[in-house]
Amino acid sequence: MTVVDYGMCNLFNVVRAFEHVGADVTVATTPDAVQQADRLVVPGVGAFRDSMKEVQSRGFADVIRQFAQTERPLFGICVGMQILFDASEEFGEHAGLGILPGRVRAIPAMTTTGQAQRVPHIGWNHLHSGGRDWAGTLLAPLAGSDPALYFVHSFAASPDRPEDSLAHCLYGGHKVCAAVQRGHVMATQFHPERSGTIGLQVVDHFCKS
Repeated sequence: MTVVDYGMCNLFNVVRAFEHVGADVTVATTPDAVQQADRLVVPGVGAFRDSMKEVQSRGFADVIRQFAQTERPLFGICVGMQILFDASEEFGEHAGLGILPGRVRAIPAMTTTGQAQRVPHIGWNHLHSGGRDWAGTLLAPLAGSDPALYFVHSFAASPDRPEDSLAHCLYGGHKVCAAVQRGHVMATQFHPERSGTIGLQVVDHFCKS
């Protein structure tokens, strides 16, 4: 298990969560370490623009793209999920890794009934499948339950392909993308490492997928 360290992630908590479920974790500080990984985790916090700047300047962009073209599992977390997409509108127009088609857009500042709502979206929220079967996916351990996980974000991905969407949450009546998966590439907007035992189930399942 390899976790990418590009200077824009809560590395300690992510590593601790994977170690808690028994994973042997390597922290990748160089592109070579990514190339040698059997499973790759791309965490992230902060702004999309700043994260992509660090990913590119440290030489990780191309090797993450190359990794995604293999059959090895890849897991993006929070901003690590967002940078898998084509672009973000946060602080202007900024290109992402282009692994998943779609854009990252701001969470609406108004509810669907026209009331002001707090952004960022912070706290526990329930996941909804939107009709997609979670069996055989990253969220398989949560199937049949009503799971709540922990979110901290002001922007969220909008996948171009509906079939890439794995789960959403509701915030102010708006559907907000909470998880995506296309084959071996999977990602969550929520923080599994901060979501207690439910989050650890997701972490453990990724390690065994």
